[in-house]
Amino acid sequence: MISPIICFGQQPCGFFPRRFLYAKFVTARRLQREIGGEIVFFYHDSDHDPRETQTTLRHRRTGEPQTLNFTFANKLQRKFSPLFAKRLPADWQPQMARTLGAFVGPAALEAFRAVRADNVADFCLELYRAQGLLDGVRVVRSGDRAVREAACAIGDCFVDVPHEGELVRARLLDGQLKLHEGGNSYITLPAQSFAPSQISPTRDSRLRWMQSVIHCTHYIAGAGEQAYLNVADAPDITFVPRDPIERSDEAWSEFPA
Repeated sequence: MISPIICFGQQPCGFFPRRFLYAKFVTARRLQREIGGEIVFFYHDSDHDPRETQTTLRHRRTGEPQTLNFTFANKLQRKFSPLFAKRLPADWQPQMARTLGAFVGPAALEAFRAVRADNVADFCLELYRAQGLLDGVRVVRSGDRAVREAACAIGDCFVDVPHEGELVRARLLDGQLKLHEGGNSYITLPAQSFAPSQISPTRDSRLRWMQSVIHCTHYIAGAGEQAYLNVADAPDITFVPRDPIERSDEAWSEFPA
């Protein structure tokens, strides 16, 4: 018998993870208690959208929500670099720590200050690790060169290429590499060759690409994923809805006492 591989995926989704991601961890551990096996977190750190890392916390005294985010080295990097390549300015962490005291408890604040990372994806992952979310969990990163080289070939993809001194994530459209500026506006980059180590999937090709590497038996799907996942791409997977959670888009900032 094949030992179960229980997988769920998510972009870095806030320096404290959004509650829907926390619920995926909870669901995976519940399922593991029921059927055994291994838990794998597919960490889609090659996404480039800076809105993914918005972190909504509630003021400890008033209860009012406040949305916070990283700052980035420059505008080009903010808009187009993959999350693993979005560099953090040296003053962002100490400045954010001064703000966070009004929103999180002492243990969370201490853990935030202790993170050592120079890019967005690493910072998020290390804080999730400090929260204990990754205990006993194998992390597979979409930005990992070895993962990309092992994955199946896909035509619907993004390609990481250099542009104006930065690494950017360009969409491959009609044989051309393009940066989407919004609406129908694109920047077309010069033609260049690229290798599998530069490729990451789009939303529609992500499941098939991921499964070619992870070979999971069970996949925990969030509410949004359930609307677009093409289960025909992975007929060998049992799909499991994630457990419900209130205020799913807000951040989970809990730590052990």
